[in-house]
Amino acid sequence: MEQDEEVGLETPLLQDSGSASLNHSQDGWKIKQNTRKLIFKIQGIECASCAVSIESMVGSMDGIENIAVSPLQGQAVIIYKPEITNARSIKEAIEDMGYQVDQFPEQVIEVCRLRIKGMACTSCSESVERALLMANGVKKAVVGLALEEAKIHFDPNLTDANHLIEAVEDAGFEADLISSGDDVNKVHLRVEGLQSSEDAILIQSSLKALEGVNHVQMDEEGQKITISYDPDFTGPRSLLRCIQEAARNPNQYRVSLYTPSRQRETERQHEIRGYRNQFLWSCLFSFPVFIFSMVLPMIPSYGDWLDGKVYNNLTIGLLLRWIFCTPVQFIIGWRFYIGTYHALRQVSANMDVLVAMGTNAAYFYSVYVAIKAFTSSSFEGQDFFETSAMLISFILLGKYLEVVAKGKTSDALAKLTELAPDTAVLLNFDADGKVISEMEISTQLLQRNDVIKIVPGAKVPTDGIVVEGQSRVNESMITGEARAISKRPGDKVIGGTVNEYGCILVKATHVGSDTALSQIVQLVEAAQLSRAPVQRLADKISRIFVPTVVVAAFITWLGWFITGEVHLYPRSWIPKDMDGFELALQFGISVLVVACPCALGLATPTAVMVATGKGASQGVLIKGGNALENAHKVKAVIFDKTGTLTVGKPAVVNTMVFSNTPLLELCDLAAAAEANSEHPLAKAIVEYTKKLHEQYGIHTNHIVESRDFEVHPGAGVSAKVGDRTVLVGNKRLMLAFQVPVSPEVQAYVSDTEHLARTCVLVAVDGVLCGAFAVSDPLKPEAGRVVSFLSSMSILSIMVTGDNQATATAIANEVGISRVYAETDPVGKADRIKELQMKGLTVAMVGDGINDSPALAAADVGMAIGAGTNIAIEAADVVLMKSNLEDVVTAIDLSKKTLSRIRLNYVWALGYNILGMPVAAGVLFPFTRIRLPPWLAGACMAASSLSVVCSSLLLQSYKKPLQVEHSQKPEDSSNKV
Repeated sequence: MEQDEEVGLETPLLQDSGSASLNHSQDGWKIKQNTRKLIFKIQGIECASCAVSIESMVGSMDGIENIAVSPLQGQAVIIYKPEITNARSIKEAIEDMGYQVDQFPEQVIEVCRLRIKGMACTSCSESVERALLMANGVKKAVVGLALEEAKIHFDPNLTDANHLIEAVEDAGFEADLISSGDDVNKVHLRVEGLQSSEDAILIQSSLKALEGVNHVQMDEEGQKITISYDPDFTGPRSLLRCIQEAARNPNQYRVSLYTPSRQRETERQHEIRGYRNQFLWSCLFSFPVFIFSMVLPMIPSYGDWLDGKVYNNLTIGLLLRWIFCTPVQFIIGWRFYIGTYHALRQVSANMDVLVAMGTNAAYFYSVYVAIKAFTSSSFEGQDFFETSAMLISFILLGKYLEVVAKGKTSDALAKLTELAPDTAVLLNFDADGKVISEMEISTQLLQRNDVIKIVPGAKVPTDGIVVEGQSRVNESMITGEARAISKRPGDKVIGGTVNEYGCILVKATHVGSDTALSQIVQLVEAAQLSRAPVQRLADKISRIFVPTVVVAAFITWLGWFITGEVHLYPRSWIPKDMDGFELALQFGISVLVVACPCALGLATPTAVMVATGKGASQGVLIKGGNALENAHKVKAVIFDKTGTLTVGKPAVVNTMVFSNTPLLELCDLAAAAEANSEHPLAKAIVEYTKKLHEQYGIHTNHIVESRDFEVHPGAGVSAKVGDRTVLVGNKRLMLAFQVPVSPEVQAYVSDTEHLARTCVLVAVDGVLCGAFAVSDPLKPEAGRVVSFLSSMSILSIMVTGDNQATATAIANEVGISRVYAETDPVGKADRIKELQMKGLTVAMVGDGINDSPALAAADVGMAIGAGTNIAIEAADVVLMKSNLEDVVTAIDLSKKTLSRIRLNYVWALGYNILGMPVAAGVLFPFTRIRLPPWLAGACMAASSLSVVCSSLLLQSYKKPLQVEHSQKPEDSSNKV
């Protein structure tokens, strides 16, 4: 059991199932952190001299650290520096020698995340995704529009982060590296006292030689250094000590932590300022154009001077409009030209294409009018310089308001990251384990196995296990559980929670990115990046939308122009100072602009971002858009019993001996057999045996070791204890091993089960010797949750490995009518598949290792947060509070989110469906109402803003079911 607990401490509390990694053997070679190993299959090696020639030729290449070629296996093992050479170059060099390199047998997949700048709509994100997928070595790429991030799985032997950034930039967007697979744990240091570049080289080489250091980045001018490290081998304080020891003189370097500005927040503020400044500059030039074209001409006494001739028919007003519009079109609006160029180069079309086409049509036609007026004394024509300038201004205003609103969608996530305290009190011990000093250090300097002191009222700085003291810890910040949880030696604590009463000493077990808080943030970020299936509709629409709009705009212009030329509508329809061509052009430009699909691309990801962030802040961790969408369709919820409907802390409440074996001996044998089991019933028997020892005055917790331990899923366990064969389990286990079950035992089992208790039988050497009656109290909210699900027309089902009578008694208590008892883990998954075959969308709620197949098989797997890591990893939703009402919360939040997404589509497509016909002039023959291009631009901006604001309303979500939790029943395992 101690060994199991130790393993549990080393395992992260939450694991990202989407991460990709591969551990490969190193064949006895010491591989440095900045090198990679490569294995090639080579055909054509006929003798040892062939192998020697390959070794000598490849070994002479720059960047090759070591090479060994086996002529018998036809294999080459190469250690190389990825910053100097790569696998493709090595492969080509061997092929140039006349050999055939068949494959890369060992393929390592790495993950990196990039920040993408400049994406405006779904077609932009698709362009980036397509560019990344076409890059050599990329296995998978997902681009999130609302999050402005890309997550890429790639083969490091074929490409690296720099090449991926180049691929994004070639597609016309800016990209910055957020993180790569080996730099999750980073420390940022400021090193004062560097006197020369030799000092910097010395520090770098010292750090790179340290085991566990992955990457060192040095900024000599700023005297800053960023180190990526593996927390299993080293830690921040070891890195500081390494730098100090590299100094030629004592105290030569003054090393301190520095916190770089939060990149995402800095970039968001920079983007907001950029759009704001562009909009203000655009207004500075557009406002005079608006005044000269629309205001002063309406006031003759003030606007007559605009009609003064400069040369021939070129007026002062026309010249001024041209002068003021040009900077807006070509300097402020240059971003649209860049975007259009890159989009067309990728054979796609996006918002930039529509804006560039519309504004250029207006601008260059106006230039034509101005040149014609300059060269002719009789030409009269209407310019559209105000259309071009005001259109760009309105689009920039819309983008400015959009980025401001989008920043608020990740507020819940930002609040989570700020929960951990800045400092911790570190204890130092002498050889006898006595505290000799304590000092306050930055939380960033904590290392695994540090012992920290947490006083009442202080926040827990990192995940750990209590080694001394007792207290109550408020974990509501992480789990949402309002009541403080009792903590004593051996209990786990979570970073970011608050110690309310006593002083406790905690041993750090998870630091940096391994903490539960960090992993929650990582999982929510991954969920926000994932694409919900409902977004496929938007992707399909946007793929054909822009080309369709361009065709529609051309047809609109052509239709109005031809009908005007053949006089199919009266001349009186054409506004003053305009001809038929100009009227048709305005209609065409309006259609181009009003139909931009920006809002369509934001409809789903913004809602998913807000919903997953809101869920995480309330203790419901949703692992992606797919889970979020599936949960709203759930028609049946399958509950495990132990640890899910019940508290999960069963205790032995009664014992019965059916032979001459003494009770203590029987308990010792049962505890020895169960010691290696993770099942709650096993732990109850082990705990009961320990209490029995205390009652008999035997002050030892030593449990006899067992051999040949074997788990029989859904039945129990068997083991050899000494020379005796012990079976501990239910009646099915006894029958499987042909152990006779007497009528007396049958009666005891039946009576126990009808009291909603689980009867655990113990057989020794084929003879049934005794039984334990184990009771696990129901969770207080279980009945309310089942009743509420019923009111939502959702069927509740219990599937358990326990016996039929106990399961039925528990089910009757909570109001569940359908029960499947005595079911093994595979049987649970089969039950789910049976329901799915009937067309039901099934959610599974469980907490143990034996629930993981069912959690994976269900449409939506919901793991209790206090459950095992394996269950949490297999699930789609983690209920961090371990409270059943959050099953309702997850389903209800999903329904609200999908409803909000549909409403977003109404907002997004509504503007287009209503705006395009009006922009095309459908109402003009009857009402003379038309949509000028600048007003069309305002509508386009309003649609994007409406969608983002609609998604932000999910921030006000409240749980539909609030259960007041009474104090948990006293742990009856303390009694015998």
